[in-house]
Amino acid sequence: MDINALIAQYGYAALLIGSLAEGETITLLGGVAAHQGLLRFPLAVLAVALGGMIGDQALYLFGRRFGNRALTRFSRHQKKIDRAQRLILRYPVWFVIGTRFMYGFRVIGPLLIGASRVPPKLFIPLNIAGALLWALIFTTLGYLGGEVIAPWLARVDQHLKHYIWVALAVAIVVLLRLFLKRRSRRRENQD
Repeated sequence: MDINALIAQYGYAALLIGSLAEGETITLLGGVAAHQGLLRFPLAVLAVALGGMIGDQALYLFGRRFGNRALTRFSRHQKKIDRAQRLILRYPVWFVIGTRFMYGFRVIGPLLIGASRVPPKLFIPLNIAGALLWALIFTTLGYLGGEVIAPWLARVDQHLKHYIWVALAVAIVVLLRLFLKRRSRRRENQD
């Protein structure tokens, strides 16, 4: 099966799943695929936003239920956690929307927000707004990146184009594995 057909068929599902957690890379690639005409831009933005909303909502609920117990595992970072929780209480609107743009806070941010007892009636609409803004920005950046590489791709042999997409997919998988191994090592070192 042609790689472009696979992207067209499963691209939205891949965007949704890939954006459940740290999904900037997959989101950028979704923008590139939209530029290439393999995906529709508005649907790519919605898939990414939906994945981001679901992921952050799950982490928020986990934080509300188990947040304080879960945060004790990060006792080495207690000063940073306390500072973040003070910021959440002081600026909940900005923190909920901005947490997805803060490096290293994409996963822990919603957990901290939930543990800080930000009410769902405040979190849910801000989570939706933040996810839509984040999805629009990163998908657009990917789309613009597609604009930059499109002339180069037009000159590349059709078969070579497929190998580039496969190499890109393999690179993403390798980077994801490295990220997960690194995160696992960090957890082992913290325990």
